[in-house]
Amino acid sequence: MMIDDPVLLAEVTQAFEAYERALMADDVAALDALFHAAPTTNRYGVGEVLYGIDAIRDFRKGRGGSPQRTLGRVVITVYGDAFATADAEFHREGSDRRGRQTQAWVKFADGWKVVSAHVSLEGTTH
Repeated sequence: MMIDDPVLLAEVTQAFEAYERALMADDVAALDALFHAAPTTNRYGVGEVLYGIDAIRDFRKGRGGSPQRTLGRVVITVYGDAFATADAEFHREGSDRRGRQTQAWVKFADGWKVVSAHVSLEGTTH
């Protein structure tokens, strides 16, 4: 299996960057287009657990936009020809807490789509 085919890595990077632009602009239609429209698509957020694209869409419609943030380190890795992960650190405006985001991307006939996402804020450790 090839890891990080340069062409596919560029494709996923472009999709990830489009996601970030849409998130910061609260472009719900663009966000929806970047997530796989299926009941198997899930998103765990800082304060929500969403199973299925319908729950994700309902959440986006009701929240009034994402808190603004600045990305830190981003690591995108492509495995084979149809699966990738994107891991990003971020800081929300007005907060010193580091956030983390992980996305699983799959290449479908209509392009790269998020099939699973997890967003969390760093807390204290034990």
